[in-house]
Amino acid sequence: MGLLDAAITKHNVLVTSVDNVLNWARLSSLWPMGFGLACCAIEMMATNASNYDLERFGIFPRSSPRQSDLMIVAGTVTMKMAERVIRLYEQMPEPRYVLSMGSCSNCGGPYWEHGYHVLKGVDRVIPVDVYVPGCPPRPESLIGGLMKIQELIRMEQIGVSRADALKKLAEKSIDPQFVIDRERKATTA
Repeated sequence: MGLLDAAITKHNVLVTSVDNVLNWARLSSLWPMGFGLACCAIEMMATNASNYDLERFGIFPRSSPRQSDLMIVAGTVTMKMAERVIRLYEQMPEPRYVLSMGSCSNCGGPYWEHGYHVLKGVDRVIPVDVYVPGCPPRPESLIGGLMKIQELIRMEQIGVSRADALKKLAEKSIDPQFVIDRERKATTA
């Protein structure tokens, strides 16, 4: 008398949509790439440790953008680093997601007013899906943000491509290089 008896498995039918099956597979196997730039990276590393066990959520950290579908930006993004963030984001395969972790990557943190070199939020150069507030946020907050990403994936539809949604977003947004150049000029003037 096992878990899967012949009487149970003989005439099974699974009724669901293709959207649900594919989204379940994608949300159950998130591969984040951590982009740790400051204090928040320590909390991100703590979240990957055995106390929190992200693997139970199907989250396996990767170090290459070509193997990742989620970028976690944790820490202060400077203007020089923004170009690398954009490059890594563009190397990620579609569909790709971004989680901004901590006050510095969300809005510039404590450096936004007097730091001439600090980008006032990573969302000025790449689209962000989920923001995790805090300075630095606790591992539980990061796990909550990862679960929000999973909820976003669960609600996606195959007929509506993410690339089309991002194109609409890009039409409304400003060119990232323009933002970096404008902020550099403002700080040197």
